[in-house]
Amino acid sequence: MTDQKFTQADWDEVSDNPEWTEEDFRNARPFAEVFSHLAATIGKRGPQKKPTKVSTTLRLSPDVVAHFRATGKGWQARIDQVLKDWVASH
Repeated sequence: MTDQKFTQADWDEVSDNPEWTEEDFRNARPFAEVFSHLAATIGKRGPQKKPTKVSTTLRLSPDVVAHFRATGKGWQARIDQVLKDWVASH
C-alpha cells in the first residue's frame, strides 16, 4: 500500500455504486420480497450430481494437513483420493 491520497473525483471516476438518493430509499424493498422465488432456495443445494459424501470429523497430523493445504483448492478431495487409492490396494 502507498500513502497516495485519492480525490473524490478519482473515486467518482471508478465508482460502480453511486450514492443512494431519497427516492432510492423510498423505493427500496426487502430482498425476500423482490426475489421471493429465490428466497426459499438460498443456502440449499440442488440435486447431487455425484454420490453424496459422508461428513465426518477426522484428526490428522499438522504436517499432513499443511502438505495438502499447500496444494491449493481441492486439498480435501485430494486427501479423499489418496485414501480411496489406499483402500483399493489393500
